[in-house]
Amino acid sequence: MKNSPNCRNKLFSNFFRTQIILLLIIFSTIKTSAIQTEQTKDPDVIGRWDITMNKDGKSQPSWLEVQKSGTHTLIGRFCYAFGSARPISEVKVNDGKYSFSIPPQWEQGNRNMDFEFEVSGNDIKGTMAYTDGNSYNFTGVRAPLMARTKPPVWGAPVRLFNGKNLSGWHTDGKNQWIVQDGILKSPHSGSNLLTDKTFADFKLHVEFRYSQGSNSGVYLRGRYECQIIDTKSGPPEPINNQFSSIYGFLPPNKMMAKNPGEWQTYDITLVGRLVTVVANGRTVICNAEIPGITGGAIDSKEGEPGPILFQGDHGPIDFRNIVITPAK
Repeated sequence: MKNSPNCRNKLFSNFFRTQIILLLIIFSTIKTSAIQTEQTKDPDVIGRWDITMNKDGKSQPSWLEVQKSGTHTLIGRFCYAFGSARPISEVKVNDGKYSFSIPPQWEQGNRNMDFEFEVSGNDIKGTMAYTDGNSYNFTGVRAPLMARTKPPVWGAPVRLFNGKNLSGWHTDGKNQWIVQDGILKSPHSGSNLLTDKTFADFKLHVEFRYSQGSNSGVYLRGRYECQIIDTKSGPPEPINNQFSSIYGFLPPNKMMAKNPGEWQTYDITLVGRLVTVVANGRTVICNAEIPGITGGAIDSKEGEPGPILFQGDHGPIDFRNIVITPAK
């Protein structure tokens, strides 16, 4: 039996109604998926930030890293102008502004350091309430990746210390450094010593000797400290603050420190952010990434060349045979 015209019209009407409903379901699913994607997009604050703190009329370099923990919690690390990077248990967000609080490390006072800031693209700005209760402004930029696309081509080795005088070097304050019997000496705590020239990627050889309980460091580009410290008889420190560490970040895989009074060696290669440290003949850090500046850095301009800096404010230290091989 053939269907009547009315029956056929009803069938077509039901068919088209079903198709429209299916299309509405599809569009609704796409829209919901788009909303969810927008909601789960990582916030711009995630990443690393090179910060300049304006405190008491001086510019102080600092560093911030924000990471995602789980589905939505933000955590991080912060390195102030001195000391080591310290953990942030939670970076809170409220109405587009971020905040966190960290306890004092080497700062005087007992109250926390409280931070509030905003992020716009690759820029960051905010305020720090210091342990003295005063507030200071800071600005910053997203830290550069510094990834090299080609392996370095090394130039000729250059002696940074002539064994006679401080030619090619300068201090960041009143000078206590002397040259005696071909040895570069800081007989007591005082100023840091920096090369006049700046370097990007390089291989550095340096020999050093410290007294019992003394402490110094080699700052690469003036921003990343390779720690020199009497680990054997000095005060206890976390392993990433000990001899041959990149201070506060990268621990050595083996402790190679000798006794105080003995000559020791570092052979350090820095390419972009990747560092290799050979301490007294053993590779203790191998091609590891330095996340950011360490306490005591000259500035937070990570993408720029910088000097070799010897820390001179933590006790007596001697250096000799300082040779750098820069990349072309």
